[in-house]
Amino acid sequence: MSDHTVSLDIHILVHRLFRGLDARDSSPAWMRDLVTEDVRMETPVGAAEGAEAVGRLSQEAVGRFVRTQHLASGILVDVDGERADVSWNAHMTHVHEDETLFTVGGRFDAEVRLTRDGWRFSRMAVRPVWTQGRPPAVDRSPAER
Repeated sequence: MSDHTVSLDIHILVHRLFRGLDARDSSPAWMRDLVTEDVRMETPVGAAEGAEAVGRLSQEAVGRFVRTQHLASGILVDVDGERADVSWNAHMTHVHEDETLFTVGGRFDAEVRLTRDGWRFSRMAVRPVWTQGRPPAVDRSPAER
C-alpha cells in the first residue's frame, strides 16, 4: 500500500468521524468502524477509554446541542509502519436550543493503527484554541463515573 493510499484512507477516516458526529450516529457499528477496542479520547467535556465509552462520550458531547457541524482541514499524516500520527485543524459549530451558537476552533491530535479491518483511531485528543459564544453546562460524563 503506498503512502498516498494510506494518507487518503486516514483522511477519509477523519471525515467519517466528523460526519457521523453531525449525523448523530450512535450505532455501535459506526464507532467500531472508526476506533480500536482500546481507544482513548480526551475532550474538554471529559475523557474515555474503550470503544463503547468513547462512543457514549462523543454522543453525549454533541447531544448537548440541537445541531452541530464539524469541519476538518489541514490534515497531516505521519505514517510509521502500521501506525500513524494524525493532526488536523477543526472548526466546530454548535447550535443551542435557542439558536445561539457556540463555536470552537482548535486542533485534533490522534494516533491511528492499521487493523485487519483498516485504519482505526487508537487515541484522540481535542485541543481547543479559541471559543466564541456560550459553552454548554458541563457535567461529569457517564464515561468518567
